[in-house]
Amino acid sequence: MSFKNMEEFWPFYLKQHSKPATKRWHFVATLSCILCLLYAAAFNGWFVFLVPLLGYSMAWYSHFYVEGNVPLTFGHPVWALRGDCKMFGLMLTGQMDKELKRVAKRHG
Repeated sequence: MSFKNMEEFWPFYLKQHSKPATKRWHFVATLSCILCLLYAAAFNGWFVFLVPLLGYSMAWYSHFYVEGNVPLTFGHPVWALRGDCKMFGLMLTGQMDKELKRVAKRHG
């Protein structure tokens, strides 16, 4: 499956992240990566190596054990990262539920 743009990919991304727990695990994973990058920049650059370990371990856990599917990073790594960032931003600002309704209305 290939995608031309984020608008095309986004509904597919949301279907692969349908359970609230999966979204929460991804939020914590992304937040952990951001905090680790900040710590690495401010105090100890070696912490940058923890970023993929933290991010992927939590996100993949949610796919294998919560959602019951295969992580999108296996087939669409760039799109998956963009989707993770978009979902993180929407959750951080309290707009995720509104976005889920918008996409469901538009894409059924």
